[in-house]
Amino acid sequence: MMRKPHILAIPYPAQGHVIPTMELCLCLVKHGCKVTFVNTEFNHNRIMESMSEAENVINQVTVPDGLQEEEDRNDPKKLTEAFFEVVPGKLEALIRKINESDENRVSCVIADENLGWALDLAKKLGLQRVAFWTASAASLAMMLNVPKLVDDGIVGNNGEILRKQSIKLLPRMPTMNSTDLLWNCFSDPGLQRLVFDMAFKNNESVKAAEWIICNSSQVMEYEVFASYPKLIPIGPLLASNGLGKTSGNFWREDTDCLKWLDQQPLNSVIYVAFGSHTIFDIAEFQELALGLELTNRPFLWVVRQGFIEESEIAYPEGFINRTRNRGRLVEWAPQQKVLAHPSLGCFLSHCGWNSTIEGVSNGLPFLCWPYFADQLFNKSYICDVWKIGLGFDRNNNGIIGRREIKNKVEQLFGDENFKARSVDLQAEVLSSVKRGGSSYRNFSSFVNWIKARN
Repeated sequence: MMRKPHILAIPYPAQGHVIPTMELCLCLVKHGCKVTFVNTEFNHNRIMESMSEAENVINQVTVPDGLQEEEDRNDPKKLTEAFFEVVPGKLEALIRKINESDENRVSCVIADENLGWALDLAKKLGLQRVAFWTASAASLAMMLNVPKLVDDGIVGNNGEILRKQSIKLLPRMPTMNSTDLLWNCFSDPGLQRLVFDMAFKNNESVKAAEWIICNSSQVMEYEVFASYPKLIPIGPLLASNGLGKTSGNFWREDTDCLKWLDQQPLNSVIYVAFGSHTIFDIAEFQELALGLELTNRPFLWVVRQGFIEESEIAYPEGFINRTRNRGRLVEWAPQQKVLAHPSLGCFLSHCGWNSTIEGVSNGLPFLCWPYFADQLFNKSYICDVWKIGLGFDRNNNGIIGRREIKNKVEQLFGDENFKARSVDLQAEVLSSVKRGGSSYRNFSSFVNWIKARN
C-alpha cells in the first residue's frame, strides 16, 4: 500500500490564521494526506476547550510560544518576538523526532507566509516547501513590493513613511495610502520595525517555497493573479469544502443564535462582527449600539471578551431592554452558518479577509468598518472594485456616529443593486471551487504534486 504524504502545517498563532490553515488541512485529509498540525500550547488549549467534539482526523501537536503563562498574548510584539525565538528550534526537533520514530515521515511543510523561517528550515531538512497566505493576494503583492517602495523613496530603510501618497500597483487593484501599509497601522514604533523587518525577511524566505498558495479566488482578484503567476488561488477555503464544520475557533460558538435567526424575516438581519482582534473604545462602542437601535431592524451582534478597551462591556443605559425584541447579543457565533442563513440582510464587518470571503461566498452586501492592517485594503475591494458594500464616514471627532450608521444601513437596504452584485459575485466565486473551477483545478494540481513527490 502506498504511504500517505505526511504534511506538517504551522500557522501564525492568531485566530485569523489558524482557521483557514485548519480548513486547508481538512481538505488535504479529505484528499488522502496525513496532516500534523502545529499550534502553540496556549492556542491548542483554547481550541480544545471550544470544540464540541475533538477533530481527530488531524494529528494536533503543540510547541511553546516562548511566553510565560501570565504574559499577554494579545501583545503582538511580545508574542511575535518570543515565538520567533523559541519555535524554530522546537519545530526542527519535532520534525526530526517524527521522522526518527514514524515510518510515515514528514515530506512537506506548509507554513504561514509570515513564518518565512519555517520555509528555510524545511529547505535545510530537504522537505517540500509550501507558503500559505491567508489574506488577499493583493495584500501579499503589496508586501512583495516593499523593497521597491524603499527604492522609490516612499518608505525609509526602517519602515518609516517618507511620502504620504496613494499606491496602486495594478490598474484594477485597490488603491492604498502609504500611511495604511501593514506595519504602519501599529502605534508602537518597536512593533512597526519588527513587522517591517519581517516583511523583508519573508520576501527572501518565500523564494524557497515551491508553491505559494492563497486563500482567494481568481474571480475576486483576477488582475493580481495574472500579474503574479507564482501566487496560486485555491480558495475560498470554507467549512463546506472540508468536513462541514469550522475548526480552530478560540471561543466556543453560541449555536442558539441560529434558532433566533430562524424566527426573523428573510433578508432582514444585520449581522455585526469584528473578528478576534478589533478593540473599540467606549464612545465608539456606544455609538454602534445606538446606531443599531436607530435602524429599527433585527440585529445579531458578536461582542467577544476584550472587545472594548475598558474591562467591562458597558451598553448605553436602557439599550438591552429597548432592543430586547429584535436584537441578539452573543460572545462568539458560528459565523459561516450565520452568514448562510436566509434571514441575513447584510454583514457589518471589520473586513478581515476570512470574514470578507465568507460574506462574499454567501452573497451578502457589506457595511465596512475596518480596524487596521489589510482590512483597509479589503474595504477598497468591497466598496470600489466589487461594489458590494458601503463604508462609514467619521465625524469631526473621528468617530462613526449613530446617525451615520442608520443612514448607511438605509442606503444599503434601499438599493437592490448591492444585493444583485453580491449574488453575482457569489455565483462566480462558488463555481471556482466546484469541480472544473479554477480553484478546484489548482488545488487538485497541488495535491497531485504533493503525492508525486512523496
